[in-house]
Amino acid sequence: MTLQVLLVDDQALVRAGIRSLLELSGSICVKHECADGQQALDWLAAHSSDAVDAVLMDIRMPVLDGIKTLQAMRELDTSPPVLMLTTFDEHQLVLDAVKSGAKGYLLKDVSLETLVAAVNDVASGKTFIQPAITERLLTGIANNPPADIEEQSLIEPLSNKEQEILRLMAAGCSNREIAVSMFKSEGTIKNQVSSILGKLGVRDRTRAVLKSIELGLI
Repeated sequence: MTLQVLLVDDQALVRAGIRSLLELSGSICVKHECADGQQALDWLAAHSSDAVDAVLMDIRMPVLDGIKTLQAMRELDTSPPVLMLTTFDEHQLVLDAVKSGAKGYLLKDVSLETLVAAVNDVASGKTFIQPAITERLLTGIANNPPADIEEQSLIEPLSNKEQEILRLMAAGCSNREIAVSMFKSEGTIKNQVSSILGKLGVRDRTRAVLKSIELGLI
C-alpha cells in the first residue's frame, strides 16, 4: 500500500527535492503541498481526517510556523501524525515540537532510507526521533538546561536494567534490536519499555527519551 503525505515547507526547491526522493521509494507519495502552516490547516480542514497518512512539515516558516501549526492541529477533531523535517537542530525546538504533538523529528540531510522508515513509523502510530538529534539534544541541554528541569521528576525510580534499555531506545534501537542486544525475548523488552513509560509519566518512546535527557538519566 502506498502511503500518502502532506508536505509543508516554504521553499519550493526543498519541496520538489523531497517529493522526488519519496517517489523513488515507490511506497510513499506526496498528495498535496503547502508553503506554510496556515495553508496546511486550511487544506486539512477542507479534507477528511484520513486524507493523508502523515504530514511532513518544516519547523520555521512564514505566516504560521511548524510549532504554532502543531498547536492549532490539536483543535481539529482528528489530524494525521506530524513528522518535523528541518535544517534546524536547536534542542529547544525539538522539545517544543514534541511537546506540541510532533510524532517525529528529522534533519533534512537524512538518507532516503531513514526518511521512509520515519514516515512508515509515524503513519503506523509509532514515534521516531533521529539518533543524531538525540546526541545534539544531550549536548544542548547539558550546556543550556531547561528552566523547569528541577521541577521534573520520576514517578518511580528506574532499575539499572531499565536505564540500559532507555539508553538503547535513545540510540534508536527497536524492541527487537534491544532484545537481541540484551539476550531477552521481544515480549519481555516490550513489557519493560511499557514500565519505563509509566515511570517517566509519558505516552511514547520519543517523549521517554526526551524526558530522560532532561532529567539527566542518559
